[in-house]
Order: sequence, then C-alpha cells, then structure tokens
Amino acid sequence: MLLLNNDLLLAAALPLPNRGLAFGDGFFETLVFSNGHLRLAADHHARMRQAADALYLKLPQALATPEDLVNTLTRLVDANDLLAARLRLQLWRTGGGRYTPTTDAAEWLATAEAFVPDDTPIAKADFALETHSIHSPMSFCKGPQAWLYVRAAHERQRRGLDEIILCDAAGYVAEAGAAAIFWLKDDVLFTPSLASGCVAGVRRAQVLRAARAAGLECREGLYARESLLGAEAAFTANVASVRVLHTVGHTVFNQPKVAFLEGPW
Repeated sequence: MLLLNNDLLLAAALPLPNRGLAFGDGFFETLVFSNGHLRLAADHHARMRQAADALYLKLPQALATPEDLVNTLTRLVDANDLLAARLRLQLWRTGGGRYTPTTDAAEWLATAEAFVPDDTPIAKADFALETHSIHSPMSFCKGPQAWLYVRAAHERQRRGLDEIILCDAAGYVAEAGAAAIFWLKDDVLFTPSLASGCVAGVRRAQVLRAARAAGLECREGLYARESLLGAEAAFTANVASVRVLHTVGHTVFNQPKVAFLEGPW
C-alpha cells in the first residue's frame, strides 16, 4: 500500500505534466518508524517546513504539523502491517508550466518498506575524487541536489569502498555519501557546518543535542581533510543508523566512545 495525496492505494500512476519530474521542483524525506513511533518526527517536519518555504510551497493539510505527519505516516505503516518501516515521502509542486510556477500547492507520495537496521562498522572509506558538495539555498534538504549523491554512490561502488566522503570545492569535509560525518579528538566532537553544503540531517541534529546534553564539547565548522584524518575516532550518522568508521584511506581510527548515543531517540 502507498499514500498518494492521502489516499491509500495499492498502486498509482502519476499524471503528466509533473513538475517534480520535469524540474526537480520538490523535495523528499526518508523516515524510519520503529518501536511504535516515528523517529525524530519534529526534526523531519521542521526540515520539511524549511524546504517548502525555500521552494515557495505550501505543505498539504495531511502533513501540515508534526502531529499530522506522525498520524499520516503511521496510517501507512499500519496499512502495510509493518512493525518497523523505512518510509519515503516525496513532495512536488502541482500543475504544469515552465520554470515559473503557477501555484504553491503540492502533491505528495509516501511509500513504505520493511526497515532492516545496519549498524555494522565501515571498514573501508575514502574521499570522493569525482564529485564535491555544493552549498546552495537548497543544499540543507534532500532532493534538489540528489544527483551529487548518485554520482558519489557510483564512484563508491566502482572503487570498491564501503563509504565515500564528500568535500566541497575548497577541499573542506562535508559529509558521507548518505549520512553526516563526525569525528572525535581530545574529547571534542567535530562535524562539518552546513556551509560545507552538507544536508541538515535530522540525526545530525540529534547527535549534537545528545552530545551537548552529555557535556561533550561540539564544534561545527569548515574543516580540511587533515582534521578528520588526525582524529582519534570517527563515525557516520543518519536516521537509520550510526556506523563506526574503521579507516579512511590509509588512516585507521580507534573505536569511538559514543555512549551518549545509546539512549532512546
């Protein structure tokens, strides 16, 4: 079952014209439902609201508040009889036209599949050679710059890596291929700032909150590769999992002490 504009359907055909297909005029969210609740729903909704504002879109009524988001997607999870679900929510501007939009109304599609967590350590990572992050008014959200991650994933696969790390055009570390990146040095937690072009990940925000609540100093900034390579430990984090980095290139890291991430979230 899927949800198309809040209608539960077995399948759906999307009519043309479709501005999401034609212009990438929209965005998406990847969410996880587990242990009876939607993870980080308020963070997801805040990013959705920010993305909608940046694209001059109005969120549909079924997604208008964090509570609406939870209720709507829980309905989809229940319809698919899933205990744990990976959800994809795609929004795009309705109507046709060329670049100039004629409406701020949005259509949406939500799909669900079984969620299988993967927190296995990342044995082999390295920096991307063919693609760099790009900071833009939309780089904080998912969708408008997805081609970057498609290129990075292709390179990761071709080079036989378990993870790939994107830097910006100036060489500052930005993020992993589908996750935020963090490293520890002298009891300080480092992560790239949004100015690097990284996604404003909901788990990124949660990691920073948890670390600060545990009394760990956190720094967000523009960091050269040497900062990461000189760390004691490193890990990636997204809404699905936290994964320890064992190596980046020829650099080997220690096991990070991340007890602050072990509580409920």
